[in-house]
Amino acid sequence: MTEKPIVCDTKPLAQEVEAGVYWWCSCGRSAGQPFCDGSHKGTGLQPVKHEVPVKQTVWWCQCKSTNNPPLCDGTHKSVQKPCAH
Repeated sequence: MTEKPIVCDTKPLAQEVEAGVYWWCSCGRSAGQPFCDGSHKGTGLQPVKHEVPVKQTVWWCQCKSTNNPPLCDGTHKSVQKPCAH
């Protein structure tokens, strides 16, 4: 059975990142938000691979409810209860 993700924040995280591969935490349990630290193990949830072709600002979803993971799509406007991270 897959657990529901934990809401980490009700707004996205804007972060300038270098070109490369990033693993976005989809479970909300990682201590290193917005990136996976393996805390999803046993939840049935998996991190999402995101490739950034050039240095840019990425708007990471922190509510974990986006329909466009790992990027914010505005879903946070209807989400409540951020986690304690």
